[in-house]
Amino acid sequence: MARRIPAVVPLGRDAPSRFLPWIFALMVYLAVLSLTGVLILHAAVERWQRGEVDTLTVQMMPVEGVSEETRIVRLQEILADIEGISRIRVVPHAESTSLIEQWLGEGNLPADLPLPRLVDLELETGHRLDAESLTLRLQASLADVTVDDAKLWLDRLADLGRSLELLALAVVVLIGLTVVATVVFTTRMGISIHRNVIELLHLIGARDGYVAAQFQRQAMILGLRGGTIGIVFAVATLYGLRHVAKRLETPLAPDIPVEHWAWALLAAVPIATAAIAMVTARLTALRELAKLP
Repeated sequence: MARRIPAVVPLGRDAPSRFLPWIFALMVYLAVLSLTGVLILHAAVERWQRGEVDTLTVQMMPVEGVSEETRIVRLQEILADIEGISRIRVVPHAESTSLIEQWLGEGNLPADLPLPRLVDLELETGHRLDAESLTLRLQASLADVTVDDAKLWLDRLADLGRSLELLALAVVVLIGLTVVATVVFTTRMGISIHRNVIELLHLIGARDGYVAAQFQRQAMILGLRGGTIGIVFAVATLYGLRHVAKRLETPLAPDIPVEHWAWALLAAVPIATAAIAMVTARLTALRELAKLP
């Protein structure tokens, strides 16, 4: 069992020991929220990519004086002659209304709102139809017809998600660098404040490693203390966001991670912060002590 090094340098009485835990708490709080954002975005991008299928959607707006069913039949006849389409499915009105109500809320859809008829097209494996050229071909026979390629905007959405994911990771890295800079500054300040005590320890034979261990231990304790405060507030914030998201009942609501490994990763942030603070304090102390006579 390792022998505990007694605290000889009175580090607990100086200014850094009073404000450093709160800085650590703020850094851990921001880091946990940023990592949660990374997890949310990563899960969203994977969900969007899993939803990518070889499909196109034809939208046909209502035209006055023309029967909708007649236009649907004509549309199906045109699509049946196009190579690469394996299945044509006319989406019922009830299903279209249900999709819109997911965003607007049930009962909030005006009765006189002109809704387009949707036709889903499944493409043959390995065959890609260009949405723009298909639109021009359909518009030559039918008015107010457009074709949407879900894969295009899903890819754009996934690219945006990845960009935001990298931005959130960059924030986490900056927070880590801020912790390092703060520990370097406070360690130097502590050595300056307790210079007389450290010189006395040197005179009685204490090595730099012994003195550095004092600062290392203090940084670890303050890191764990501040990290615990930060993670408590962060978890409370996340649970609050989950509660609000559940009440929204909309696809726009964020999916707060609930997997055990995700919570374990977030819980490791205070430990990582304390470890970074401990290593930084020791290296800084050794470098500064080497400059003393």
